[in-house]
Amino acid sequence: MGGVAVVFLFLLLIGTAAAAANSVIAFRDGILPNGDFELGPKPSDMKGTEVLNKMAIPNWEVTGFVEYIKSGHKQGDMLLVVPAGKFAVRLGNEASIKQRLKVVKGMYYSLTFSAARTCAQDEKLNISVAPDSGVIPIQTVYSSSGWDLYAWAFQAESDVAEVVIHNPGEEEDPACGPLIDGVAMRSLYPPRPTNKNILKNGGFEEGPLVLPGSTTGVLIPPFIEDDHSPLPGWMVESLKAVKYVDVEHFSVPQGRRAIELVAGKESAIVQVARTVIGRTYVLSFAVGDANNTCKGSMVVEAFAGKETLKVPYESSGTGGFKRASIRFVAVSNRSRVMFYSTFYSMRSDDFSSLCGPVIDDVKLISVRKP
Repeated sequence: MGGVAVVFLFLLLIGTAAAAANSVIAFRDGILPNGDFELGPKPSDMKGTEVLNKMAIPNWEVTGFVEYIKSGHKQGDMLLVVPAGKFAVRLGNEASIKQRLKVVKGMYYSLTFSAARTCAQDEKLNISVAPDSGVIPIQTVYSSSGWDLYAWAFQAESDVAEVVIHNPGEEEDPACGPLIDGVAMRSLYPPRPTNKNILKNGGFEEGPLVLPGSTTGVLIPPFIEDDHSPLPGWMVESLKAVKYVDVEHFSVPQGRRAIELVAGKESAIVQVARTVIGRTYVLSFAVGDANNTCKGSMVVEAFAGKETLKVPYESSGTGGFKRASIRFVAVSNRSRVMFYSTFYSMRSDDFSSLCGPVIDDVKLISVRKP
């Protein structure tokens, strides 16, 4: 009888572990359950900073060499700082963290998370929710703190989304992987063109979640295509990211959100609009600065159809904007609208933080010929 009881208890424990591994958490907009990693493993589930048990971090499943890092942890001469709270995780070679969420099939979602490089040079992250996946390069550091907020989007193919953040790196030192913190998500509602604007999401009001308390804005990575963009309607067709800024922490020309072009000609956004060949259109937009001490002479280059306009803007770094417009005749039933900054800029109070002009309130309308 004792043997039967032991077998029963063993099966019960296996069943409990399997249930924990396969548990699905109901999703709500905001930080994911324990997305800030403030709830950590038990001491018995750790060896130094290394997490030994794949279910040791509450609400997460870990694979490979994952470390649980306390802010202020020293690695050689490097001091590891956490952007919010006291804890973060570090992903070693081929390591990942995973969480299963209950979502709405067919709905679009945007994932936001903080990431920081440590000692590897060419760091990147593979973000996936099957069948969607994307590689986000994090070797360019946009802020002096070393931590940047990134966004990535997906469309739910079923009612369960398995969110995986994976380090595909192959460093000699497995402890050289990126740090991850502040994982959050929000539902996206892709806007449609209207009779007042042929462009979708011209005011950038629909976009990724900006973490409460975050003052850096959210980077929308390069090579983001239109089908699953965290900035619905727009593509990032460049080598570097663009930054999504909010009115709570920056100066925004119109509404509550705008885009900062933070990497010169390497930081561009594009939208392809439906047009009628031979018809005249006007593209109008606002150019300004984000009130983030980004001073100096700036130029935004706007492209619409076959026309180009350079808009100079003298920034005092304290907020402000001007309006500009460009008229063109459509030569195709699809016309490209694109913006980038001519120059690189750095914040005047922080020469290691990239910045640039802000664009907002982008409208495209059909007009009668004069």
